[in-house]
Amino acid sequence: MTSSKAHILKTSFYLFLQKSFKEVTMNEIVIATGLSKGAFYHYFQSKEQLFVEVINAFFFDQLMIDHRKLSTNSLRDFYHDYAQQLKKTAVVFKEYVNYNDTKVNINYLTMMFDALALFPGFRDKLKEARLNELAAWTAVITKSRGSGEFSSPMSDEQIAKMFIYSNGGISLHLLFDGGLDTIDEEMLTLWDHFYRELKD
Repeated sequence: MTSSKAHILKTSFYLFLQKSFKEVTMNEIVIATGLSKGAFYHYFQSKEQLFVEVINAFFFDQLMIDHRKLSTNSLRDFYHDYAQQLKKTAVVFKEYVNYNDTKVNINYLTMMFDALALFPGFRDKLKEARLNELAAWTAVITKSRGSGEFSSPMSDEQIAKMFIYSNGGISLHLLFDGGLDTIDEEMLTLWDHFYRELKD
C-alpha cells in the first residue's frame, strides 16, 4: 500500500469516528488529507468505496485478532496470548480515539451499523470471522481437555462462547467507560478465575 493511500485511509478512519458516514463529506476528507483532489481521486472515486476500504483496513486487518498467531500449547497459553493481542489492539485503536470522548466511542458502533447497511459483504465477512473465532477457541479447548488440562460438564463450544462473549461484553463496557487501556488486565482477571473453575 502506498504511503498516500495509507494516509487517506487513516485520515478517513479518524473522520468516520468523529462523525457518521453520512455526515462526513468527500471534500472534508480531501481537505483533511492535505492532498490535491487529483491525487486523492486517483485512489478513491467515491465515499462508499473509501468507507469499505477503511472498514477492511482497520476493522478486519488491524483490530481483529489473528488466532493463528496464538499459542495452542494449552488453553491457558491461548487465552493469555489473546489478552496480549487485545492490549496491542487497544494501543492501535487509541491512535485514533480519545477514550474520554463518548461521542467517538458511540460512533465506533455507528460505523459498524453503517458498514452493515452500506457494505453488502460486511455481514457475511463478519459472520465468517466470528465462526473462525469460535472454531479456534473450540479447537484449543478440545485439545486441552484431551490432554487432561481440565475437565468440565460444559461442552467445548459452551466454554469457547464463555470466553468469546465475556470479551465482547467487557470490551464494550470498557469502550464506553474510557478504560480500554486496561482490557488485558480485566480479561485476564476474569478468565483466570473461570479457568480455575474449569480445573476444579
